[in-house]
Amino acid sequence: MGRLVALVLVVMVAVAGHSGWARQDDPRLGTLFARLKAAESETEARGIELSIWQIWVRSGEVSLDRLMAGGMAAMGGGDNSSALIAFNTIVEAAPDFAEGWNKRATIYWLMGDYAKSVADIDRTLALEPRHFGALSGLALIRDAQDRPAEALAALRRAAEIHPRMVNLERRIKRLDRQLGDPI
Repeated sequence: MGRLVALVLVVMVAVAGHSGWARQDDPRLGTLFARLKAAESETEARGIELSIWQIWVRSGEVSLDRLMAGGMAAMGGGDNSSALIAFNTIVEAAPDFAEGWNKRATIYWLMGDYAKSVADIDRTLALEPRHFGALSGLALIRDAQDRPAEALAALRRAAEIHPRMVNLERRIKRLDRQLGDPI
């Protein structure tokens, strides 16, 4: 945890006053989202999705990107408190960087704090309305809260963006059945 704290301090100094983060505005995304929507298979869609994620997770600031990588590694290793420190620092340093909010929403979800997760998902979607990952996460939360109509609405929004998202069709069908809609 000592290295993460040191990295947080370095990031805070390095990014002070910087306001240029908006990887969700990368000009390549328009083409990638068009290709994602038109993908003919899950395999093709997964490759395009990976390209989108690779753009989203990079802020363009080396120290911030290191902190993102460290937070993601901590999250992957189950160290939620270290990941939360990293993602808190990112959203404070770069409030217009959508993926910082999305990653923090994920940590809050993993920690069971659905209210904070939804608030961060809302911010993510305000910055990047095409964020299919945030919409999928919102659906998971609403489903866990026994709010299937809201979960289904989030998944349908995700389907408009990423129709071949893994397990999307199955999740939509399950919620349709739960709500009594024959498919």
